[in-house]
Amino acid sequence: MSIRGKRAFLLAAGVLLVLIAGGIYWMQQQGDDGKTLSYNGHGGMFKNTLAEIDTPDPSVVYRNGFYYMTFTHNGADIMVMKSRTLDFRSAERKVVWYPPAETAYSANLWAPEIQHLQGKWYIYFAADDGDNANHRMYVLEGEGDDPMGGYVLKGQLEDDAGKWAIDGLAMEHEGKLYFVWSGWEGDVNEAQNTYIAPMSDPWTISGPRVLLSRPELDWERGGGPPYINEGQSLLYKDGRVFIVYSGAGSWTPLYSLGLLALKPGGNPLEPSDWTKAQEPLLAMDEEAGVYGPGHNSFVPSPDGSETWLVYHATSGPADGWNNRKARAARVEWDKNGLPLFGKPQALETPIRMPAGMGVFQAKDAVRDGDRLSFGAIPSTVEAGAPVLVHYRNAGGSEAAARIGTADAGEPAELKLAPTAADSIGYVYGRVGLREGMNELAVEAAGSGVEVLAVEIPRYEAEWAAFGGAAAEEENPYASRGAAAGLYGEGDFLRFSHVSVPRGGKYTVSVSVLNPADGAELSLAANGGRGSAVKLKPQERNAAGVYEAELELKAGENELVLFDSRGSFIIDYVDIWRRPG
Repeated sequence: MSIRGKRAFLLAAGVLLVLIAGGIYWMQQQGDDGKTLSYNGHGGMFKNTLAEIDTPDPSVVYRNGFYYMTFTHNGADIMVMKSRTLDFRSAERKVVWYPPAETAYSANLWAPEIQHLQGKWYIYFAADDGDNANHRMYVLEGEGDDPMGGYVLKGQLEDDAGKWAIDGLAMEHEGKLYFVWSGWEGDVNEAQNTYIAPMSDPWTISGPRVLLSRPELDWERGGGPPYINEGQSLLYKDGRVFIVYSGAGSWTPLYSLGLLALKPGGNPLEPSDWTKAQEPLLAMDEEAGVYGPGHNSFVPSPDGSETWLVYHATSGPADGWNNRKARAARVEWDKNGLPLFGKPQALETPIRMPAGMGVFQAKDAVRDGDRLSFGAIPSTVEAGAPVLVHYRNAGGSEAAARIGTADAGEPAELKLAPTAADSIGYVYGRVGLREGMNELAVEAAGSGVEVLAVEIPRYEAEWAAFGGAAAEEENPYASRGAAAGLYGEGDFLRFSHVSVPRGGKYTVSVSVLNPADGAELSLAANGGRGSAVKLKPQERNAAGVYEAELELKAGENELVLFDSRGSFIIDYVDIWRRPG
């Protein structure tokens, strides 16, 4: 057990408190009345960056309930990270391939791109023998269905020109495959162009390369020579395909994202069918402190209703190739069907969660009879957590379910109230989470009983909007290794887009660290009257959980935590519902 797990305790909040020590408690919510069908998860906000380590050239895909990211990992190997959300801070990480020594592809492995094509996993990457002039494109093929599994080298992506090549990936369009990459026209490092060529399969170029774009616009030539078109990525919308690329020197703060748009019904191998945007779609923003935004990929929200841009950027104009970390922004669309990325957001700016984020669907679980297992649920601390189970019980009578995590106490017994055949019910429980990766298991039996999804309705304090002098603090005893400090009266945290499936009273559990003597916090929802909570002395870096009952409406809510007196640190907020 971790130090923090041993020290965790609950303190009376003066309103309503339940002990959660070494046990699991269940809470039931009645069946759906039809108004909750649009509920799409507990929502909330997040802040960039997506990982604490440098993640330049991020390539991210979403498949079977998980996000997978690969990136330039010191130029020495191919690493893949796996996460149930876009938060890769606690993601599973694995080096899936090491190059052999003393080959043409043993050094300077750049910008791997992970793709699922024709039923298999592929990773495209650039590499050389230690001499940049010899950079060429190569491809790995997965040995199985697991993108974290083994890979074999299929070989080099060769075209007739045989010139310098990096940043390649496969494009699928109207049943055909194409390869898109950045390359030199000749053998001199004076400019990088965008090229495309047909493919006969995911590892074979089957025709001559076609030049689509040169770096001729003023913004593309920043920091040069050499002048740059690189970091090509693919965006699909309503049958159209777009190439989003990076222009200007990647070593400068001028690095930006540009756009090539294929006209509807156009031929990808016909340059005149592509239109280049004259201005970048995403560029540095000195006011926001974002520099060199570029080399991106695109992923859907978990529910598939949104497209998200994942790109790298730095926080300083002189960072160069250092401090490049992955960030995310939602893609919008104009009336002409062209993508809009907006301005890059400052690190302290909360961003609304992707739609459906944090809802773990049963179709993505491992099924063993009536038992569903949801693996790879991370926790950086040992603590209890609420779980919201989405279910359907069309059998006409109350059914039973069990929920728990391995090595964290006995499973909880849940009662599943009846629902209509086309409605969804919700029931809350609490489970223990171990430090590290957890497997959450749900078992429900009975005619007409079906578990649809689970979620953990937790809101990280460091992702809230800060007011007054409130600020993020790094803390190894906190969830995700970070928390929010409130240092005096008037400081506050605002949690927006907090969603619940039905209106009523909810328990709001607040994890607090290091309160000063006499400290007091207040909680309020949707501008209503606040509930004051007196904080008690705690052991240094031990978590005290204080709970209050607040009235919430079905759908989105806004929760504000105020510092009424003294100083303290907020780690996270859990929202769940009690029986009855």
